[in-house]
Amino acid sequence: MATKLLNVGFGNMVMVARVIAIVDPGSAPMKRLKDEAKQAGKLVDATNGRRTRSIIVTDSDHVVLSAIQTETIAQRLEADALPGRKAG
Repeated sequence: MATKLLNVGFGNMVMVARVIAIVDPGSAPMKRLKDEAKQAGKLVDATNGRRTRSIIVTDSDHVVLSAIQTETIAQRLEADALPGRKAG
């Protein structure tokens, strides 16, 4: 079985099977989540120096920061799940 990868921007990929949530980074709980992941050594910054526009939470408690909008990543994930659709 092939491993499906989700493009989170700038050539960075996350395993689709590991994604639990894709959330907006603006709220205080999400900022705390990011800070706690950084302290635990489980923060992956895939923004390439740009502003964080979405946070991806994985089943291994890793937190991935992306410069791609939450909706765009969700569309890519959905397109990957439905055969015949192209990712945006």
